[in-house]
Order: sequence, then C-alpha cells, then structure tokens
Amino acid sequence: MRYHIILLLLFFGAVSVAAQEQDKIVFKDSVKLQEIDPLRPAKAAFYSAILPGLGQIYNKKYWKLPLVYGAIGTSTYLYIDNQKKYNMYRNEYKRRLEGTTKESDFLARLSESQLITAQKQFQRNRDLSALFIVGFYVLNIVDANIDAALSQFNVNERLSFKPTLINSDANFANNNVGFELNYSF
Repeated sequence: MRYHIILLLLFFGAVSVAAQEQDKIVFKDSVKLQEIDPLRPAKAAFYSAILPGLGQIYNKKYWKLPLVYGAIGTSTYLYIDNQKKYNMYRNEYKRRLEGTTKESDFLARLSESQLITAQKQFQRNRDLSALFIVGFYVLNIVDANIDAALSQFNVNERLSFKPTLINSDANFANNNVGFELNYSF
C-alpha cells in the first residue's frame, strides 16, 4: 500500500513538472516572436541608399522592385529625352544666330521665338525630371526604412478594431458613431 501511494505521488509530481515545462517552452516561443532589432530600419535605409531597391529586397518586399525601378527609370528616360530635345533646339538657334544654315525640315518652319520657347519648355521638363529622379530615390529610402520599422510591430488577433454604432434613441433620431478598441491578455 505504501508503494502505491509513493508511486501516485511520483506520477502526479512528474505530470505537474511536465506541464510546467510546456508552459516555459510556450513562453520562450512567444518571447522569440517579440524580438526587436533596432538597427533593422537603418540597415534597410542604408541598403536602399547604396542601390535603389536593395532595401526592399532586405525587407523581402520583392513586389516593390518594379515600382522602384519603373519610377526611377521612367524619370531618367524623360530626363535624357528632354535633354536631347533641348540641345537640338538650342543648337538650331545658335546656328541661326551664326548665319549657318544646316536646318532640318521641321526646324526650318520655326521662328527664333518659337525655338526659344521650345528650349525653355524642354529645359523646364528636364529639370522636373531630375527633381522626380531625386524624389523617387528619397522615397525609395524612406519606404524601406518605414517598412522595416513597421514589420517589427507585434500585431496578432488579440488586438482588434471594431467600429460600432451607438444608438441613443429607440427611433434612431440621434445616432452617435464611435469606435471600440479591444485588447485581450
């Protein structure tokens, strides 16, 4: 009889120790999910500054690469195209001032004031394209930084946002709109 009691105590003791071991494992796993790397946003921004799109690769947001290269590439193409057209109209205007006649059929129909206006237009478009290149480059860096920072927030199903309609009257004459934020522990 004594042996039975001792065996029962050992059995229940072993079960309770095993249950505590499982609780510790779950706790360790939940701690691993909440690890935060404070340098992650800085690394992503640095990589994007070195090569546009590299920060998005670091964040594993591969679908953003065509957007980054499309925006910067299109702006670069427009810059080069507007620079070529600006040079073409400027060179034609210079030739006319020198008195040399090496005109194309299209440019021969334009007056000097039209050539100056076209130069100004293409110069403005070229400058705007350069501004867009710089803007998209900076936006690429900011996007990588913010995406890396936001990816570290712990968002799970315990946190919920539930819009609700609060009725103060039975006949719905005065409706108050509010929201409710629930967090369960």
